[in-house]
Amino acid sequence: MFGEYLKMFLHHTITLLTIVNPIAAASIMLSLLPPDNDKIVRSTAKKATLIVLVASFITLFLGEMIFKLFGISVLSIEVIGGIIIMLIAINMVYGEHSKARHSPEERDEAKEKEDIAIVPLGIPILFGPGVIAVLILLNNQLNGLYSYIVVSFSIITVGIAVYLTLLYAAKIDKLLGVTGIKILTRIMGLILGAIASQMLINGIKGLWNG
Repeated sequence: MFGEYLKMFLHHTITLLTIVNPIAAASIMLSLLPPDNDKIVRSTAKKATLIVLVASFITLFLGEMIFKLFGISVLSIEVIGGIIIMLIAINMVYGEHSKARHSPEERDEAKEKEDIAIVPLGIPILFGPGVIAVLILLNNQLNGLYSYIVVSFSIITVGIAVYLTLLYAAKIDKLLGVTGIKILTRIMGLILGAIASQMLINGIKGLWNG
């Protein structure tokens, strides 16, 4: 039983971490913040992480209900989520920033803001439509209290990873360099593409059979 929950924890954590992609977010954060300002970086990391955690838990427990109010089925969310995540994955494989996360217009607007932690860093760069789709699907698949506890721990683990990555963004950027970040982004893009493909297949198959 413990082995199953551990496997579930690792699977959900890797999936969410790949979609959130804090490495890319850290790179964007560095480009929007003034250099060598540890106080601002620390404050931005805390706020952005809090936004990701709060938004994730709200989506996990209330997201499906909200979509059902509009008559949208989970399978439909799985299909559109798969498409969005696939577009993000394709951009990652090519080493580019996805417009599904952050458009050039939003980037230009962010440069004029004093605080970028909530918008655009927290939402939509870290917590975007792909994360929303995955969390709603998880909620639909979970069965029992322990399953929700496992997913909650996955979300918290991802939150910790996001905070540490943003906090040490400059050091990570210096350690990996442009080439290292591009290689890591491409590998994560391949994983994300596989997740998106599975979501699309499951969603289309479910809608077809239904």
